[in-house]
Amino acid sequence: MSALREIRRRSRFILAPVLGALLIGYFAYHGLTGDRSVFTWWLYKQQIHEANAVLDSVRKERGRLDNRVALLKPESLDPDMLDERVRWTLDYAGPDEYIILLPRAAALN
Repeated sequence: MSALREIRRRSRFILAPVLGALLIGYFAYHGLTGDRSVFTWWLYKQQIHEANAVLDSVRKERGRLDNRVALLKPESLDPDMLDERVRWTLDYAGPDEYIILLPRAAALN
């Protein structure tokens, strides 16, 4: 009987630190691997960085296309741009130009 009493007495001193360690472990685990964890935050940060890189490239492409459109507007028509578009659309070539025909498979690559 005295052994059982000794176990109960010692368990009171051990129970609080063990429960505290389990509680800390629980929150640490979910703080590292949960839906709102450090790893998830890092993953979102990386995705935002990649999305910003894509956004920058799309903005550059849009700026380039806006510039080409501005050159074709009637107010500021660029003769070289007009000549390029007419030749591309109508498949015309000048008398002093050479045409190099590529095979169909090479043209697709």
